Amino acid sequence: MRSHPHRHHGRTHRPAALIAGAVPLALALLATGCETSTTPTATDAHADDTFSSVRFTLGARGDIQVAGSSRTAVTRAGDRTVTGGRAYPFDRPPGKLLVVLRHWPSPSGQRAARDAVRLLPPPEDAAIESAYLVDTGDWALAELDGHPVQWLRRDTIRVDTTKAGAVGRTHLTLSGPRGRRPGQVTPLPDGSACEGVDPAVNRYVVLPEVESGAAVPEVLARLRERCLDVQYVSMPGGGHRGTVRSIEIPVAGHTAPVAELPPPDGSHTQGRLPGNKILTDLSRQTRVLVIR
Repeated sequence: MRSHPHRHHGRTHRPAALIAGAVPLALALLATGCETSTTPTATDAHADDTFSSVRFTLGARGDIQVAGSSRTAVTRAGDRTVTGGRAYPFDRPPGKLLVVLRHWPSPSGQRAARDAVRLLPPPEDAAIESAYLVDTGDWALAELDGHPVQWLRRDTIRVDTTKAGAVGRTHLTLSGPRGRRPGQVTPLPDGSACEGVDPAVNRYVVLPEVESGAAVPEVLARLRERCLDVQYVSMPGGGHRGTVRSIEIPVAGHTAPVAELPPPDGSHTQGRLPGNKILTDLSRQTRVLVIR
């Protein structure tokens, strides 16, 4: 920006007070620069450094791959063996997003050849939960096999491949909104409603109404109202892709392991219909089956 010499004649003369006010203004402009339309601001520079995208790819036997422009924001948090569908309580540091991927252990030798002809391992096998911490910094959109499921920030997302079979692979993508776009697809859970809920103590909940083909955010909101933690399962099947096929809420005891909603045709659903109250086993996650 060029400055013009001050003139002392004619109408270009300015009072001393105006000249005194113009000096700090000129200094401020020199400090910030005149070409505001092309010069990156501090906010723009920060936006360039924000979380962009990372993709987790895994199968029913693990073989987890991490890719994407923000893969350096991912840190391994360990592997844990779990049985009976129970979830391991991984620590999540403040400000981080926790990703837990559930799968069967990788076979070897003769067992690998034997399992190649089976879709699923026997139910007595122990599953593996692999955890990752992701520094998203702000909101991140989670997509399961290309379908948006929810927005996350300082939260936990779980994906289970133990029920998806040996065919195909599951993809979980986390994408950070450029420019800090506000809002989220699903409403945040009301923390006050779930305060004091002990995840290690079984409690009664009223089963929600769930229809096949329902939107994921709608079903997720109903489960969060009941303070239920979820894990996603990507399943092939009929219906609109990216919608909920069904949900499975764990029931305490061994006679009825899950309450499936909507109830399968011809199944014994006594006491496990929408509106019924059941005793849930909170050591296991509620499964949300999403059509791939």
